[in-house]
Amino acid sequence: MRKSITFLSLLFTFHLSPFTSALAQNADSIQVSKIFSTALKDDMAYKALYDLCKNSGKRISGSPLADTAVNHMAKWLKQFGADTVWLQECMVPHWVRGEQEVAQIISNKTYHDVKVCALGGSIGTPKEGLKAEVIEVNGLGELQKLDPNEIKGKIVFYNKPMDPSSIYTFNAYGNTVGQRWAGASEAAKFGAIGVVVRSMASHIDDHPHTGSMGYDTSVNKIPAIAICTRDAELLSASLKKNKSLQFWFRTNCETLPDVKSHNVIAEIKGSKYPNEVIVIGGHLDAWDMAEGAHDDGAGIVHSMEVIYLFKKLGIKPEHTIRVVLFMNEENGTRGAKAYAAYAKTSGEKHIAAIESDAGGFTPRGFTLDCGDAYRDYIKTKFAPVLCYFGICDFSRNGSGADVGHLGELCPLLAELSPDSQRYFDHHHAENDVYEEVNDRELELGAAACASFIYMIDKYGLGTERTSNDD
Repeated sequence: MRKSITFLSLLFTFHLSPFTSALAQNADSIQVSKIFSTALKDDMAYKALYDLCKNSGKRISGSPLADTAVNHMAKWLKQFGADTVWLQECMVPHWVRGEQEVAQIISNKTYHDVKVCALGGSIGTPKEGLKAEVIEVNGLGELQKLDPNEIKGKIVFYNKPMDPSSIYTFNAYGNTVGQRWAGASEAAKFGAIGVVVRSMASHIDDHPHTGSMGYDTSVNKIPAIAICTRDAELLSASLKKNKSLQFWFRTNCETLPDVKSHNVIAEIKGSKYPNEVIVIGGHLDAWDMAEGAHDDGAGIVHSMEVIYLFKKLGIKPEHTIRVVLFMNEENGTRGAKAYAAYAKTSGEKHIAAIESDAGGFTPRGFTLDCGDAYRDYIKTKFAPVLCYFGICDFSRNGSGADVGHLGELCPLLAELSPDSQRYFDHHHAENDVYEEVNDRELELGAAACASFIYMIDKYGLGTERTSNDD
């Protein structure tokens, strides 16, 4: 009888092994289904987002509202059940916008008001503003082809649009954002006195979009503004009719001394490997144009709700799950640098770092920054479970600006990849507000992050030590 049982056991093991895999996948699907249904039912990320947007709104680094955001989100993480919550100090830039920017197109003794905003980090204009003739260029490349004498004493108008034919809008953004970042210094090399940059927006609207810019210290600093896409079209059309028109603008921005701020860090301690860490995070700061609901309020609450969902569902991770709300991603990544410095000396092993900084829209998958073996493992092991819930795309490379600082320490960097079609309608603009975030789409993103982390915690990355995939 014992021999028969042994034979049957061996037969079951060798001939029904595919069923073992199917059962494991089914168990994972059930758990992931619980994660999604709980997120959609309890709506905790959306509730936390309301607090962040309405009570901490224009939380640019160094501002009092940034401090408010730190304190409020720390309280939410405690409420969500984190084992520990602490603040990590970092020094951050303190750029202030000042009074509302104003600008006009002046042509044939007519004055047309246009909507503009200063770029983050720009110097201000003189008190009376800045007025000069305008030269239009289609991006940095076209500027380099011009005679410096054509540019000296003028305002350079960078009017390269985001490519509307690009299905993945972040590619279009990447191909145009250089004119925003480097446009002022490149124009100054040719003797320009100021720059106007077409907003990084995916369609024609009335909202100027700010964003970070930098100065080359070897050339003079000149003021830089963004103009809304509708008025960029108007300025371009006006220049075709009158090449001698003038543009006037006044800004009141300045950079003050650095100030102290904080990352917010919370975690669930690993039950088996407490010194092996899976990081999930977004950036807590936001530009001062609006409430930073999509950029990056959504990523903040996506990350925070991972703790809520694990605790609510009684999921006890083997590895430490750590949420990091990074300060100062928008104009310096000082918070990310501070956390990376800590990680290098903490004695811990970071096995994955995931960021959410692409908005609160319907999640499609994750971009991955890792070796081919890890990517193949994720596609074959994770995708069959996650794809049922719409998380199917693991094809693109890349990760976030904050977790990118952990690249030397982490075998896997990743970023949540929501549908990108509407993101640049709101990015760095005055309409990036709570009301523009759909609660179901937001919660799907939180559930996607929690589910991805659940799979990493359970199965590892294939070539790493895994405890449950024997």
